[in-house]
Amino acid sequence: MKLNTKSRYAVMALADLAKFSSQKPVSLRDISLRQNISILYLEQIFLKLKKSNVVKSVRGTKGGYVLNKDPKEVKIAEIFLALDQKVKTMACKKDIKKSCTGRSVKCITHNLWDELDIHINSFFESKNLSDLINQQTNRNS
Repeated sequence: MKLNTKSRYAVMALADLAKFSSQKPVSLRDISLRQNISILYLEQIFLKLKKSNVVKSVRGTKGGYVLNKDPKEVKIAEIFLALDQKVKTMACKKDIKKSCTGRSVKCITHNLWDELDIHINSFFESKNLSDLINQQTNRNS
């Protein structure tokens, strides 16, 4: 199981935004330089984040992006949802009768992967941007 690049970069970019915004907009250029993420890729990510009301854009020479909510209120799971991403550990869909093997019976390890899926997604539901900033600050102290 692996998080896709878009999800990882979105979390990195939003953590950067949360850390450096302090009520003033942050440019994608600044995020790009600090996090080593292509501006073009950030533009794609922030377009989806803006559409989902996770961030808002501010125009002008000192423009950029700001979070729509306090970093404590922005859950990592919400970021994945805004990007239409979900951490999945199973190839099959939970709500259909067929298994990932195409048979009518679920595979022998189905419940194991289902339980892991629930655990991982609840972990991301319990973490927010503020947690990431505080962890990084504590490690650098």
